Amino acid sequence: MSLLAQVFALIAAAIHVLFFVMESILFSQPKVWRRFGLKSQADADVMRPMALNQGFYNLFLALGVFVGVALTYTGAVASGVAAVVFGCACMALAALVLVASNRRFFTASLVQGALPLLALLLIAF
Repeated sequence: MSLLAQVFALIAAAIHVLFFVMESILFSQPKVWRRFGLKSQADADVMRPMALNQGFYNLFLALGVFVGVALTYTGAVASGVAAVVFGCACMALAALVLVASNRRFFTASLVQGALPLLALLLIAF
């Protein structure tokens, strides 16, 4: 796995940690839930359990990529690459689902999916 693929994967993982923080820790703040298209505190209160769960999904994907990159430096290269590929593929596919569900989320989908997709392309070629 090239250094550039690792960099893209690690930045994608860091972005997903940020998503975790927004969805699982800071979601009750109006400036955060408004970023997710919610219009009221009542809507945010209803969505909070789902956002909490989604945030942890993002955290776990990020941790998989972090561990995968670390494994490549410990001699477990095949296992590390597999973990990075899985994590990045999940991130990229989730971005595709996001934009397919609502075209209004195109920019968010790019933020979520472009870097993991680039990492996957570099790993594959």
